[in-house]
Amino acid sequence: MAAPAEPPRQLLLLKLLPNLVSILALCAGLTAIRYAIAGNFTLAVLLIGVAAALDGLDGRLARMLKSESAIGAELDSLCDFVNFGVTPALVLYLWGLKPETSLGWIAVLVYVVCCMLRLARFNVGAKDPVGEAAEKTSFIGVPSPAGAMLVLSPLYLAFATDRVLTLPAVVVAAWMVGIGALMISRVRTPSLKRITISAEHARYALVGAVVVVAALLTYPWVTLLTLCLVYLAGVLWLAMQNFRKPRST
Repeated sequence: MAAPAEPPRQLLLLKLLPNLVSILALCAGLTAIRYAIAGNFTLAVLLIGVAAALDGLDGRLARMLKSESAIGAELDSLCDFVNFGVTPALVLYLWGLKPETSLGWIAVLVYVVCCMLRLARFNVGAKDPVGEAAEKTSFIGVPSPAGAMLVLSPLYLAFATDRVLTLPAVVVAAWMVGIGALMISRVRTPSLKRITISAEHARYALVGAVVVVAALLTYPWVTLLTLCLVYLAGVLWLAMQNFRKPRST
């Protein structure tokens, strides 16, 4: 007699939520390209921000629901490549690099490849206990979501000043290549998830978060530009701290 067939494995529908969030982030990133092609760069940047917010949510949901899987990790990485590599590069190209078609496209290719290499290095490090410890308190190189927001800084500057300060296409291309280089560099960058504060100052942090959100809603371009400058200042400060550390012989 043939052995009875095993019943199909059951899966709680709720455990698919992290993967659904990743897919929604991908849809937001791809839709940002559509609006950039149509010339609506405000909505394009907003959708990239939505993709970044969803990217920070899917991993936490997976840990909360205990539904972490290899497929989920790969799906998250592929979505990050599109949302924070391909999408911001194309948005910036459509906005300010068309006058320098060849040079601008080279910058796009460099940035996208750097993002891919950054994600590949992170994925390998996540599977390696030594690599995971190395990025426990700080990142090695600029993470792809932060790189996506940084690379759009020329656009923030132009919109914040009503296009009075619009950088030349050559400078925008150089900026894009520079951010790509930071992503694959060995420079230590702040990990916002690991920042700790005194319990006595928690109320000030909450008020500060409210101020940032209110500023984003009221003065989005100025706030985004300011946040990018603060982040770069943090990268510089961390680099100086590491440089000053005595090297062991």
